[in-house]
Amino acid sequence: IWVSIHLIREDIQLSPFIFLSVSAFPVFLTYTILRYRLLGTDTLLKRGIIYGSLLVFVAGSYALLVSGLSLLVGDLLENSHPILVGTAVFLIALLIYPLRTSLQKRVDLAFFRGREIYQESLQTFGHELTRMTDFEGILLLLQEFVNGSLSPARFYIYTIDESNTYYVAAPDEDGTRRSDIRFARSGALVDLLIKRSGTIFLGDGSKLPENLLVDQARLAVLRAELFVPIRGQSGMVGWLALGARQSGEPYSTQDIDYLESLCDQASLALERSQVVSALERRIHEMDTITKVAEGVNQILAFDELLEMFYIETRKLVTTVDFRITLKTESGDDFHHVFYIADNQRISSRENHSYLVNQSLEADVVRSQYAIVTVDYIGECKRRGISPDSDNIHAWMSVPLNAGAETIGAVSLGSRDPRIMYSPEQLNLLQAVADLVAGAIVKARLLEESQKQARQMATLNELTRSLTSTLDLEPLLNRIMESAVEILDCEAGSLLLVDDQTGESVFEVAIGPVGPDLKGKRLPAGVGLVGKAVKTKQAIIENDVRESDDWFNADEKTGFSTKDLLVVPLVVKDHVIGVLEILNKMDRSPFNPKDLELLTAFAGQVAVAIENARLYTQTDQALAARVDELSVMQRIDRELNASLDFERVISITLESAMRHSKAAAGLIGSIEEDGLCVIAAEGYPNDSFNSEGSFRETDLPGLEKLLNSSDERPLITIPKRSGDGGQQSDIHLQEPSSLGRSTDWSFLPQAQSQILIPIRRESGVIGVIFLESTNSSGFEKDIVAFLSRLSDHAAIAISNAQLYAELQAANSAKSEFVSAAAHELKNPLTSIKGYSDLLVGGAVGSISDGQADFLTTIRSNAERMGTLVSDLQDISRIEAGQLQLQFSSESLEDITNEVISLLITQIESK
Repeated sequence: IWVSIHLIREDIQLSPFIFLSVSAFPVFLTYTILRYRLLGTDTLLKRGIIYGSLLVFVAGSYALLVSGLSLLVGDLLENSHPILVGTAVFLIALLIYPLRTSLQKRVDLAFFRGREIYQESLQTFGHELTRMTDFEGILLLLQEFVNGSLSPARFYIYTIDESNTYYVAAPDEDGTRRSDIRFARSGALVDLLIKRSGTIFLGDGSKLPENLLVDQARLAVLRAELFVPIRGQSGMVGWLALGARQSGEPYSTQDIDYLESLCDQASLALERSQVVSALERRIHEMDTITKVAEGVNQILAFDELLEMFYIETRKLVTTVDFRITLKTESGDDFHHVFYIADNQRISSRENHSYLVNQSLEADVVRSQYAIVTVDYIGECKRRGISPDSDNIHAWMSVPLNAGAETIGAVSLGSRDPRIMYSPEQLNLLQAVADLVAGAIVKARLLEESQKQARQMATLNELTRSLTSTLDLEPLLNRIMESAVEILDCEAGSLLLVDDQTGESVFEVAIGPVGPDLKGKRLPAGVGLVGKAVKTKQAIIENDVRESDDWFNADEKTGFSTKDLLVVPLVVKDHVIGVLEILNKMDRSPFNPKDLELLTAFAGQVAVAIENARLYTQTDQALAARVDELSVMQRIDRELNASLDFERVISITLESAMRHSKAAAGLIGSIEEDGLCVIAAEGYPNDSFNSEGSFRETDLPGLEKLLNSSDERPLITIPKRSGDGGQQSDIHLQEPSSLGRSTDWSFLPQAQSQILIPIRRESGVIGVIFLESTNSSGFEKDIVAFLSRLSDHAAIAISNAQLYAELQAANSAKSEFVSAAAHELKNPLTSIKGYSDLLVGGAVGSISDGQADFLTTIRSNAERMGTLVSDLQDISRIEAGQLQLQFSSESLEDITNEVISLLITQIESK
């Protein structure tokens, strides 16, 4: 200014007063710079104007007053007279306050017109605030006044969250948060707000204080330039974060004062609401813990106890994933007994065992310390554990401590990345877990005792049913149903060992694919079943896919086998079968108690099966014996009904082939020069020569059979071309070697032969020779039947032979009688004729004595004729040609004839 004036008028000298204008420049520059900072420049300016005006007024008033009084009183009073000074001071003190108030109003109207509006808004806010009690309502009211007065483009109210760990943005009217950005309670921004005494203006955020660089990314996303703290008596309640105004105007000091006043009023209400909320929360927590304490004493059912635990925990801690994990008695495995995922119970994830190093819950149980994390997946990876879920963020787990023992863990998680669990929530969860842990132990013991009681009742009932039936098939079905019922499993099967092949045969199978398995065979020594049969030891295999001995049949059946319990059925140190139980219904693994129970059950089952098998075999043998006796009776009836030798032989051969299922056979009689084939069946027509006999050495084993006193049948196996073995014979009880080979059989395709002797008294009268195409040969019961048949046939054959001999004797007798009658009849005719001539006097007269002799001769001749006639009648009777001729006779003559015949015998006595 001086330079400009000096160019115009050079005579003007530099004066110090010129620098007064220069001194005003830094004053206004300071005001411009600090206008939006923490200094109240508007207040300083307003007060400067007011008090400057007051100073001018006082000085001027005092000067006028003194000048006026001086004119009035003249030299009576000096300018420094006490009365004058006191009067001036009194008048100034009396008028200064009204003057200051009036002047302040005029300055506000002239320079700060918006302050009045803010004051009215603050009064209205205070009035509305008195009616607000809930925390969210106070925040919404504060939000409404800030938006209505300042209209910021971005506006957030940050308050401490439920976990008392993070400051988060308050929700809008619709319940949605405007920002997911959160600041830690011990973060840099919070520290700065606490240390500063007022509002912080960050502008566009390009130049941040060094202590805020750690939050630079979050602040950049937030795009807020003004931070107004909400301070309470107990600490930082929160803050207002405002972006630029929608109008583009900068925030003035009045605006900042207005915001700070709003925050001051709101802080008291918010603190009061927080205290009330905290008290209500504490009461709610105490009520919940009381309900849990009451519930653990009233609820005895295990699953209901877990449901109560989950419901009450949700009242204390926000969660969507909840799990209760227990360890097994051995401590090597863990399983979830209660599994909630996204507020849905997943029963399929329960009771599946896993190892110690496969979950964070296992680490909690092992260490007996809680784990809290905001990054569940990261925590799992850090510990080398596969995450159980990919959607969980915040997660915590506490141990279930029952006294000095940790029986498991309870864990919960959140899928909301904004949620973090606080130490208070951890303590609450631990308190509830400690209450429930003891109840879980009692509930499990009660459930176990009830389960054992049911199992014992089932075992007792089964024991009664086992002793009440000896029918094998219903018994096996009942056994398998009871085994599955006792252990509450999905499926089960009972396999019996085939004594001949050693294979395990599915006799009974219960489950979805049971009908498909019945009758299937497992090779000996294959799979867990084969291992149990071989070692005679029970096997528990939880997760069979990890077992090297698992014989996988699921691909064929479609059934999914996870856990398997195999118990052998042992009788007299001999395995007769195997009980196989699969997959518990509750998904829990098999344990030693299950093994002990099923082993005890298997002991009774093995005895019952063996008894039933013995009974069945006895019954079958008895039925076979009865059938055999019936058949033998029929054969005996047929044999005895026919005395025809050929018919008897035919019946015997037919019965032997039918019951032995032989392909061919023959019956021959032992003759002096060899074996005579009496009957044959199933052989080619040219198998025997025309004479019907062959030497005994031609039939395998015949010579040995005839020379041996052993009455057992002889079984032989024909030697075929290419066979390396020797011909052998197997008696009914023990084998022995013939000492020679036979390279032939009557039947070309014969695989086995049997030679049964037909003995009568001490000799062999014949043989039954049978050939079979079955490689298994003749079973013992068939051999025994053939032996008995040969005994019965021997009697019938002997009777037929005797009957034939008798018929031959009768025929010879008949021929002899017929010839004798014929030869006797001719002389009697001559005797009778000549006696009649002598009696008739053909040779002269005869005396009385001679007449008596001739009468006697005639009478004896007639009697002799009668005898000859009787002999002829015998022939007629045998021929069936006897005819009766009726005639009258004299009783006296008959009597005299009888007397004459018997008189000599009578007299001799």
